[in-house]
Parts: sequence; structure tokens; C-alpha cells
Amino acid sequence: MQEQIKVAVDAMGGDHAPAEPVKGAVAAVTRRKDIHVFLVGQERVVREELKKCSYTGDGITVVDAPEVIETAEPPVMAIRKKKQSSIVVGMNLVKQQEADAFVSAGSSGAILVGGQVIVGRIKGVERPPLAPLIPTEKGVSLLIDCGANVDARASHLIQFAEMGSIYMKHVMGVKNPRVAIVNIGAEEEKGNALVKETFPLLKKCEDINFVGSIEARDIPRGEADVIVCEAFVGNVILKLYEGLSATLVRVIKGGMMTSLKSKLGGLLVKPALKDTLKAFDATEYGGAPLLGLKGLVVKTHGSAKAQEVTNSILQCAAFREQEINEKIKNKLGTSSEEE
Repeated sequence: MQEQIKVAVDAMGGDHAPAEPVKGAVAAVTRRKDIHVFLVGQERVVREELKKCSYTGDGITVVDAPEVIETAEPPVMAIRKKKQSSIVVGMNLVKQQEADAFVSAGSSGAILVGGQVIVGRIKGVERPPLAPLIPTEKGVSLLIDCGANVDARASHLIQFAEMGSIYMKHVMGVKNPRVAIVNIGAEEEKGNALVKETFPLLKKCEDINFVGSIEARDIPRGEADVIVCEAFVGNVILKLYEGLSATLVRVIKGGMMTSLKSKLGGLLVKPALKDTLKAFDATEYGGAPLLGLKGLVVKTHGSAKAQEVTNSILQCAAFREQEINEKIKNKLGTSSEEE
């Protein structure tokens, strides 16, 4: 009998909770019978949403968590005080190995704090980074870090590159992932102090395929598979990426409605355009895993709809099947001063 993959989902997190997380969970367990989802949240509310989905199978278990951590709450205080919140209860399921992963669209700060405090870092990992897949002309790239470590050191970026390579190779099937560091030019002598310090260290790493610097304009062209940066830069790249994509979609749709001729042309190109835009939709690739923890934690967009939740759950399954945590542990599993 095939081993079940167990994923805890925060039913109360995000702008569209609990409806969209519940719908996403139902779609995931319907698609794959080897996935079991723990829907974590206010039991009565979650069960009402399940009824709306007409789900009667045994692939979902509702876990009661009466408290909710709001986005504006101080993360550390919220994690400490709200022990019965959906985020804390869900992460404890991972800590206790009752679940393989936890998915949430809730408070980013609480998820980052909870991941380190509750789930805990793999011994040897200095800083767990958030690593979303971003669409490019050639497929997808991993942006690492996009929000967890604003004041990173060179040693952190080296580990980001190593963890990112493991993820892209074993989850995304990229044989020899190209690793690049975000810079303001291609020349090695360019960049801020952090980039200048990290660049030669990356060159010395024999176990990664370091291809040098990458400028922001080359990221959408897919010039590297693993995009390494500290969280401030990564978050700016990610938000600009998402904002520009949404703006272009609106402008293109608006342009197609300006005249009868453009409307007719729009009808002709609609099928091809729809497929192209779908490929550049970040929600198609799931959420951002917080790599380097003892269990998997995935942060989805606060505005995540059911499809993104579903894809995030399936992403967790791939992560578990490829034993990414074990591979990271084998690679970086040394003593750390900050354990």
C-alpha cells in the first residue's frame, strides 16, 4: 500500500479563508488519493465550508484551532500567546511528525517565526530562506530568498545556493541547475559589500553550477535556475514581478476592447494568449517553501485562491517524495553556532 503524504492546511489564513483553503484541499485529495489533508481552523466554520463542497470522502480531517492570528499582530507575541491558533496548531502537527508539511496564506511574520521556533531548523542550516518559483521565458526559476532574511551574510547566501540547487534538481528535475547571484552588472567587481564578498565564495563551491551575476532584466528570460539574493532584494524583485504581470494582463485585455477590429483580433488570439498568460501565472507553481526546517512549511500569497492552495499541497507531496529535507540535512548537516 502506498504511503500517505499528510499535509496540514491553515483553513483560517489569507484574504479568502476559509472558503478557498477548503476548496483547495478538497481538489488536492480528489486529484491524489495518497494525500491526506488536515484542515486546521475553527471546526464549526471549516465543516460548514466542507458541506458546501459536498465532500464526503475520508481524505480530510478537521483539526480544531479556535484562535486566529491576524496579519497586523506582532508575530513573536502572536505565536507565544495564541497557542490554539491555526498556525501554531498546524506547525505543531509538523513538529510532532503527524503531518509532513504545513501550508498557510496567513501572516508572513507569524509563519516565519513559527517555522523557526516551533518546527525548528535543520542542524547546520544558519537561516531558512523563503524560495518561490517564478515564471520565466524558459520555464521557472527559484528566487531565494524573497522575504525571510533581510540582513543576510555571505555564508547564508552560500547555503541558499546549495539548498536552491537541491530543490531545483530533485523537485523540478533540472539536471544541473544554473546558480546566479543578483547584481547590478555582470562584472565580478560590481555590487554592494555583500555581493562582492559572496561572489568569490560561490565560485569556489564545486557542488553547484555557479554562472556568475544576473541583472534583474535577465531574470524573466530564464538566464539562471536559482536566483540568489538577500530577502530585501528578493522581495522587491518578487513584488515588481507580480505587479508588472498583473498590469500587463490588464493593459492587454483593455487594448483588445478598444475597437471592433481589436475585439475580432482578440478572439483569434485568445486561446494562444490564455495558454501564455497561464504559464506566467505564479499561482500555477504553488507557494514559497521555507527551506532548511526539520519539516516543510509553505507560505502562499495572502490573496491565494483554491488553485494556489491545491498546487501548494501537490508541491508538498513532491517535496516529501523526493526527500528534500533529508538531502539538505545530508548536505548542510554540520554543527552551527546558532543552534
